[in-house]
Amino acid sequence: MRIGFYAPLKPPDHPAPSGDRRVARLLIEALEGMGHAVELISSLRSYNRDGDPAVENATSAAAAAEVRRIAQDWESGNRPKPALLLTYHVYHKAADYIAPALQQRFGLPYVIAEPSVAPKRENGLWAAGYAQAGHAIRSADTLLAMTTLDRACLATYAGAAKVSLFPPFLDPAPFAAAAADRPAWRIRMAEQFGLQTDRPWLLSVGMMRPGDKLASFRRLAETLLLAAGRPWLQIVVGDGPERAAVGNAFAALGDRVVFTGQLEQAALAGLYAAADLCIWPAVNEAYGMALLEAQAAGLPVLSVNTRGVPDIVHHGETGCLATDDRPETLAAALDGLLADTAGRQAMSKAARVLVARHLSITAAQERLAATFVRLGLPA
Repeated sequence: MRIGFYAPLKPPDHPAPSGDRRVARLLIEALEGMGHAVELISSLRSYNRDGDPAVENATSAAAAAEVRRIAQDWESGNRPKPALLLTYHVYHKAADYIAPALQQRFGLPYVIAEPSVAPKRENGLWAAGYAQAGHAIRSADTLLAMTTLDRACLATYAGAAKVSLFPPFLDPAPFAAAAADRPAWRIRMAEQFGLQTDRPWLLSVGMMRPGDKLASFRRLAETLLLAAGRPWLQIVVGDGPERAAVGNAFAALGDRVVFTGQLEQAALAGLYAAADLCIWPAVNEAYGMALLEAQAAGLPVLSVNTRGVPDIVHHGETGCLATDDRPETLAAALDGLLADTAGRQAMSKAARVLVARHLSITAAQERLAATFVRLGLPA
């Protein structure tokens, strides 16, 4: 089956890495692995960070031109028309203007993966984006919600019948392979980054961007200052425009914090496997791909019981979810985990099993196949 793919927030061919680009690419990988032909129908970004009406109007006009171009290609036979339209990540800051118009013009089935609704945005700066995102969500035949929180909100907004839970996923193979070679990776990472091996390694992975990511790094630094009485070494992976601000946040901790910069997947998988605990405050995090990667490598997670994090980190089984993101709450949870080596080892095994059985690319393909069958399409 030919699938027309669109990602209005960030297209999969965008040069800047992010979790959103990663998930878009994983969706394409999953679909192609099922034997489907996936075509990116447009790289137009509809992201409106500040709710600027001029930006929204310009996006609407650009999208109309894209719809005309795509329709002409399909109608002229220059490009084959797909059997399905699939859009990834639609919400008030990144509305889908393209797929709903093509759906109406060509009568194609339309699926949205990771839609979300924030009713408080119905009025105000993002009113136009909210309205268009709502139009797309209501037009779609099926909504694949990646968290139980989104599923509940979407069911109220668009009807429960069209909403299915579609948890985040990844290919666990490279992380499992790294976990199987943990001792070698620990030696390699220690040599590469000058890491002390006589204390637990705490690992945090994130893009150093303004807003919630920077807030998470600052919250992490505050947490570690409160936990300074225990032996640990904090490793921070990532880069971005707020690199200096992140460095300043950890300055008081001195050489107990090591920055690696951005790492390629093989090295990152090895570092996940070599570390002892993944820690991330997840300020306003939708769910956190880094938390999923960590568990795939057998690394237990310390995070917060908020938004979609409990969908991928099972408290008491694959990690610990603090009740809130206050530094003192996180520091107390960290102290307990550092004191419980056996508990962390049990969580490590459970984390790998969770990802392999329920959050793998194979599990996602099974859910996609069931979705297509419900729509009367080839699985």
